[in-house]
Amino acid sequence: MKIKKPIAPLLPKLTETDFISLDDEIIIEGFVLKDQDLSYQDIRNLVFRECKFEKITMNRNHLERFDCSNVIFDHCDLSNTEWIGASFHQVHFRQCKLTGTNFAESYLRDCLFEDCLADYSSFSSTNQKVVHFQHTSLNDTEFVEVTWNNLSLESCSLTGSNWFHTKLASLDLTKNTFEKIALSQELLKGLKVTQEQAITIAAGLGLVIDE
Repeated sequence: MKIKKPIAPLLPKLTETDFISLDDEIIIEGFVLKDQDLSYQDIRNLVFRECKFEKITMNRNHLERFDCSNVIFDHCDLSNTEWIGASFHQVHFRQCKLTGTNFAESYLRDCLFEDCLADYSSFSSTNQKVVHFQHTSLNDTEFVEVTWNNLSLESCSLTGSNWFHTKLASLDLTKNTFEKIALSQELLKGLKVTQEQAITIAAGLGLVIDE
């Protein structure tokens, strides 16, 4: 099956700024922002629209009902931020740190995660449409009860990732690596793996491989 590529963020002419302040019910639109720390904030109904963020830090934020569209995060540290129930549309995460970041129950459409460190992050109960993970570390991540269409993973590390209750038919893991992985046995049909990966999966399900 041909993999559909995410639509790139559409960015008009952007205005460079040295500082923005986050608050409830505001829209940040049309800016390039570099080297700012926006950590440890609890904010509701924040909107990022048509922006590029370079080397910003957003650690341990709680962003309720967050909306993000046509945005590039470039070399940003977004670790341990809570984005539960957020919306991401045409968003590119490039060489970002996403360790422990929580995307649970979010909607992701046309999103690219490229060269990111996203160990211990959660994508559980997300709805993903045309989402690509490339050259990204996804060890010990949660992909439980994910609904997806055109999900692609390439050159990613998936050791310890949990895919329970996620339909796996037509998902291709052959270009990724994992030493162990948690999958629902009844949903394995149609999953594409290498022979070596199949042995790892079988061992994880308790099967004894007779060589």
